[in-house]
Amino acid sequence: MRHIPVMVEEVIACLGCEPHKTYVDATLGCGGHAREILARTAPDGVLIGIEWDDEALEEARKVLSEFGDRVKLFRDNFTALPEILRSLKIDGVDGVLLDLGLSSLQLERGERGFSFQQEGLLDMRMDRRRVWTAADLVNRLSQREIEAILFEYGEERWAKRIAKAIVEQRAFQPILSTSELRRIVHQAIPRRFHSRRIDPATRTFQALRIKVNEELENLSRFLQIVWSFLKPGGRICVISFHSLEDRLVKESFRNLSKKDRIGGPLLRLLARKPLGPSPEEKHRNPRCRSAKLRWAERI
Repeated sequence: MRHIPVMVEEVIACLGCEPHKTYVDATLGCGGHAREILARTAPDGVLIGIEWDDEALEEARKVLSEFGDRVKLFRDNFTALPEILRSLKIDGVDGVLLDLGLSSLQLERGERGFSFQQEGLLDMRMDRRRVWTAADLVNRLSQREIEAILFEYGEERWAKRIAKAIVEQRAFQPILSTSELRRIVHQAIPRRFHSRRIDPATRTFQALRIKVNEELENLSRFLQIVWSFLKPGGRICVISFHSLEDRLVKESFRNLSKKDRIGGPLLRLLARKPLGPSPEEKHRNPRCRSAKLRWAERI
């Protein structure tokens, strides 16, 4: 299935895409947003794409090949932005996009282990050069450590029961597949509390993925530095998909926009509330229903 980028028109408007300018897609994915940014900034807009998933990067390379040297692609995490811009001898950019969602390519390839809807190994690494997989977490960490991950990163109310069930099961044999973990979670949560709206294993899988990839730590680091690479009037746009991410973005933007900062505010908030997908887009692409877009401008 071809990946469908989320809220494309909103992203283009919030970034203020124009020719002669330089933009960063810091979570390039399969290149959906990047392609539209390049089309709207023709004939000479430049896009710097950062993506640490090698499969997604190769797909993006194909999608963006028609734009030639207007595209600069890097396999790395978005926290490497300072080093990447330094290597290109670029002091500042006109816009930065961060889309924190998973791509269809990741979700639909069972061997990547991101989705309980696909049978596969419990991997969940966005960058497969990383050492620890989700299987390592569930099979090596203590019950207390697993419980803490599920509660902190998944906001899972049944974290203690699930962690206990994981440790009891792995005493017989290692937990290695997505289907095994899903079954364990389903059995650990009393059936009367199973939601009809979302699968009971959703929060557990989310928590393990976030921990494996250090997603919140990387996001927090990035939000602290990204403003310094924006030109005056340059914009930062972030699309988040769950409350932990959105809370980080909201608080970071608010802190950087406070008037009582030493030296004055660094960002200007351009909207009090985040944008969400239109009803039409939600109908076309149900995966986008929880997306929230926040954006701000460098003063």
